[in-house]
Amino acid sequence: MRLLIRSKTRWKLSVLSAEDERQAEALASVLKLPPLVAKLLVQRGAGDEETARTFLYGGEECLHDPFLLKDMDKASARIRQAADHGERVRIYGDYDADGVSSTTLMIYLFRCLGLNFDHYIPHRTLEGYGLNEKAIDAAHEAGVTLIVTVDTGISAVHQIAHANSLGIDVVVTDHHEPPEKLPEAYALVNPKQEDCPYPFKGLAGVGVAFKLAQAVLGRPPMEWTDVVALGTIADLMPLTDENRVLVRHGIDRLRQTDKPGFRALMEVASIDAAQVTSTNVAFGMAPRVNAAGRLAHANAAVDLLTASSEEAAAGLAHELDVLNKERQQVVENIVAEANVIWEAKRRAAIEAGKSDPSVIVLAGEGWNAGVVGIVASKFIERYYKPTLVLGIDAETGMCKGSARSIDGYDLHAALTACDDLLDHYGGHQAAAGMSLHRDQLDSFEERLSQLADEWLTPDDWVPKTTIDLTCHIEEATLDILDQLSVLEPFGVENRSPRLLLEEAVIADRRVMGKDRKHLKLALAGSKKLLDAVGFGHGPMADRLSDGARIRLVGELSANEWNGQRKAQFMIQDLCVEHVQLFDYRSEPSPMQSFQKLMAEARFGHANTTCVVVPSGAWKSAAEEAAASSPLRDRTRFVTHADWPSEPKESYEALVLLGTPPSSSAIEEAIRGCVTIESVYALYSQPKTNDRAQVGNRSFHPGREHFAKLYQTLRRMGDLPDEGLRERLAVMLGWPEETIRFMLDVFEELELIAIAGGMARLLTPSSKRDLAEAPSYKKRQADAEQGAIRFAKTLQFAEWLATRREQTSSIIHQTNSSQQEGVSVP
Repeated sequence: MRLLIRSKTRWKLSVLSAEDERQAEALASVLKLPPLVAKLLVQRGAGDEETARTFLYGGEECLHDPFLLKDMDKASARIRQAADHGERVRIYGDYDADGVSSTTLMIYLFRCLGLNFDHYIPHRTLEGYGLNEKAIDAAHEAGVTLIVTVDTGISAVHQIAHANSLGIDVVVTDHHEPPEKLPEAYALVNPKQEDCPYPFKGLAGVGVAFKLAQAVLGRPPMEWTDVVALGTIADLMPLTDENRVLVRHGIDRLRQTDKPGFRALMEVASIDAAQVTSTNVAFGMAPRVNAAGRLAHANAAVDLLTASSEEAAAGLAHELDVLNKERQQVVENIVAEANVIWEAKRRAAIEAGKSDPSVIVLAGEGWNAGVVGIVASKFIERYYKPTLVLGIDAETGMCKGSARSIDGYDLHAALTACDDLLDHYGGHQAAAGMSLHRDQLDSFEERLSQLADEWLTPDDWVPKTTIDLTCHIEEATLDILDQLSVLEPFGVENRSPRLLLEEAVIADRRVMGKDRKHLKLALAGSKKLLDAVGFGHGPMADRLSDGARIRLVGELSANEWNGQRKAQFMIQDLCVEHVQLFDYRSEPSPMQSFQKLMAEARFGHANTTCVVVPSGAWKSAAEEAAASSPLRDRTRFVTHADWPSEPKESYEALVLLGTPPSSSAIEEAIRGCVTIESVYALYSQPKTNDRAQVGNRSFHPGREHFAKLYQTLRRMGDLPDEGLRERLAVMLGWPEETIRFMLDVFEELELIAIAGGMARLLTPSSKRDLAEAPSYKKRQADAEQGAIRFAKTLQFAEWLATRREQTSSIIHQTNSSQQEGVSVP
């Protein structure tokens, strides 16, 4: 079936095999779990009892031995040596939330050890990512003999060689992809090294720092897991294995934290500490921590997380909140400028007879390098292509940027293949950073696109949405939500269960937010209503109609307001599979409504729109009303009388402007719009007391009326035909035309005979049905044809959908028969 509002992604519903179902049933029994939770555990690879117990209840006993990390013995011994000898030590961190968290945790550790230390984070814009020689020289001048890096250093070959030449030992703790050539550091602690036996490779930078602290202290410092949770979630690390344990414990600590910085951060993000979740951390806390390094200096975020007083923490949290708002505006500005550049590239490709570049590379002077990664993510959401966004230094021509990728395209591998064009790069499969001269941009884009064409299959270019379960509105309850909560914390590789909501009907729709960016739907099921919210889906409001049957993919959440808690559905994707009716029949002036809709470009989603009107006068008026609309060139006007001679064309929106002469005229219009998605009814409803006489000058009698007339005739006996209809109309209080019609029906059914000036009642040889009379059938059809145009919205919408499905079926059969050489009457 052609989806009339298509989903943005390809939906893939997870299906449990018979063996999986048995495993889930056994798991639910032995662990006393709801069946739904057991099925999800099986889907997530935790189907056996031991793995499921660890997944659900695992504590610090599940943490791995830190000395399984290569060089951990050397790193921990060197730090203890520095503590014993009173050496000057410097923590060297990164400016993102993971780097800030890593630096913070290392400060906690060094304070605990009583070390003589300080910390250093480079300025993102002035210094760029990673170790730099000027910073190392400054450390040497300050008497530093040991640098401990966190969340950085694995690719700093030249910089660490420089430190070595100055007599500074460097202990590297990092989690980024190691390059082919590693630096000659005193110790390299990174689980992703090829010869590192550590069983879990998914630690964040702060996770590696935590393992160093565990090795030095001889115990896991669970009191610092709140810091680990912040960095791990912010850096989009998988919430599996050790990360799951650390983040779950960290969130528990955040709910009762005694750290002023964390309390102040949650307050400015409007997060109730008692209800904090991984989602709150990801979308409330992490962006504010990141904002410091993006627009100012990350030291402000470190100062906040290490603050010892409530007053200092409150001021720093407010500062980060202001920076975050500024960051949002900067992102919007760069996105707008980047869109102009991208559209120009697309036009140039068309003019050259080429397809769009397979990898998006956008660069602009003055773009803040601290936010270009966010801009890249927004382009991924819109175009689903690997995207690199770079800021250009106008004086030097150097570009610094960030990249985000799609499934199947390994950014780190791609950048490695472009090593000769780059000044510096680092990262992993999904995200990376790089610097190069602007003169290399064209070659860079061309090579990246060639790699994409070689590596990716056609399916890789279509975003996929994996769905865990289907449900109906009646099943979307707080009880189900509470059952699912045992799988928290949710995040990368342990996402919140994704549901396909079936058989929902739109009862109401509206947009939210100051810029009308967000969508809110009231969905009706057989027994209840459910609110659904789609952030960023605001433009869909004009494409959805009340009464539409809709399928939605998303997550179940709780909405708490004024002390009330209820379930709501968070929309990620949606589709509508039938023609929608947009009903404006209650508007006082159809032509004014049409002019307003055209002026607002309300039909803008349609490539072509057909406006069908009752007469030439209506056509002229409609064309005049639409003259200044931006949609005028995509709109065609035709009268119902001319329609049968019109060829069937690919109109997507059908506007019925002015009352159609009959329902059959509407059907003919639908058949003429072979790709129709929506019908707009813009004509006036008749007054309620006139409804019974729509299309007729009298009401359409039912079976009870025929029975009453028949009994009246039986009592009266044979009667003169002359004046009979007038007499019966007075007796029964019905219109004379109705009596005339009913007597014609009786005569056709051989219940009466009118001959020789007399009307005689007959005794039928068998029971007769009114539907057998040609006059009755014609009258009934005429009544239905007249009434459907003014039926209630839902009834009219169902009728339209049925007629559209019939038309699609006929077209499909015709096409199939023509392909097979069969003649279709």
